Amino acid sequence: MNKAFMKTRVSSVLFSSCLLIAVQAVKADDAAIVKFPQDISFKDTAAGVQVAVLCGDPSQPGLYVVRLKLAAGTKVAAHTHPEEARTLTVLSGTLYFGFGDQFDDSKLMPYPAGTFFSEVPNVPHFVAAKD
Repeated sequence: MNKAFMKTRVSSVLFSSCLLIAVQAVKADDAAIVKFPQDISFKDTAAGVQVAVLCGDPSQPGLYVVRLKLAAGTKVAAHTHPEEARTLTVLSGTLYFGFGDQFDDSKLMPYPAGTFFSEVPNVPHFVAAKD
């Protein structure tokens, strides 16, 4: 077998293993999670972002899901996240996302409602909401 095929095969096995672990973590509780819109409560943060924890605990290792609200004009300074898998979906409005160690308006790219993206661990980035 050639090296490229072996690398692909190993990557597939590792990815499948990670998925299995994630599924088992979710199933371990054996309780379905349902959050109707009226049951989701948001809390203000120092950064001016509202956060609702839908499941899990973001301060602990493991799977969690949060929903964020950014008011128009909100700017979140450059920061990183250590999690291996971090994904986001823009539900409404436009999220402006940029990479770098310092907030820089010229580097912001618009991510409109419906956009799904993933973040690379430990890569500095910043966000803003203009509208």
